[in-house]
Amino acid sequence: MMGGFSDRIKKYKRQYTQLVAAVLYNCHFAGFSSGRIFKGATKGVCVPGLNCYSCPGAVFACPLGSLQGALTRSLYKLPLYMLGTLLLFGILLGRMICGFLCPFGLLQELIFRIPFFKVKKSGITRALSCLKYLILAVFAVAIPVIYMVPGFCKYICPAGTLEAGIPLLILDEHLRTQAGWLFSWKVMVLIGIMILCLVFYRGFCRFICPLGAIYSFFNPIAFFGIRVDSKKCTGCNACISTCKMDVKKVGDHECIHCGCCRDICPEGAISYKGR
Repeated sequence: MMGGFSDRIKKYKRQYTQLVAAVLYNCHFAGFSSGRIFKGATKGVCVPGLNCYSCPGAVFACPLGSLQGALTRSLYKLPLYMLGTLLLFGILLGRMICGFLCPFGLLQELIFRIPFFKVKKSGITRALSCLKYLILAVFAVAIPVIYMVPGFCKYICPAGTLEAGIPLLILDEHLRTQAGWLFSWKVMVLIGIMILCLVFYRGFCRFICPLGAIYSFFNPIAFFGIRVDSKKCTGCNACISTCKMDVKKVGDHECIHCGCCRDICPEGAISYKGR
């Protein structure tokens, strides 16, 4: 019995890590009953993963939201703190953050487990994976700089709608009377993204998320993550064919370093860096 439990822990340890991260990011539990946003000193510190600042339980800031906020003031001040934070997270972990430390990543994986029609990766999905870089450039950078509006947070971010918008409106009657077309739009976007994630493995992560796009630039140089021993690798590509992400090789910009390929490799050529 203990052996079965330990096997289950080993099998789902990455998901448990994601769950722990979600709880740590949002451990201001009183906020879920009061509807008040935590404003303590830790709100000046960013967590690695996507997590809405305005969630009633959030005790830290979201790096993507903070970046957009900093860019809205970029005409007057270079956002050195946010650039440094993203640089640090990227160099240390790259997209391993997407695989282990993003609460919305966990939600996507849980949604995908629901029995439904699934679309496998292909050349089309690999092409669509480039869309997140366009969204990064337009909604997370250009709109904040030009119009001084956090474009991604305001018009797209499903994490903000799910973690902040919906709970706050449930808890605050006054806010419900103030909700207009924008909130309705965000709810429709959230529903659309949830359907996307039902059909495509980590659909938001692969095609839309600007934060994942940022971290992807650091994947080749990140200190932690997956690596391949070229001396052992026979080029069978079992790792690529079984991976659900749009990778062309292990550790490239689409790899989230989940480690699933380690169990697939017949030569044992894949391991985590530092091991």
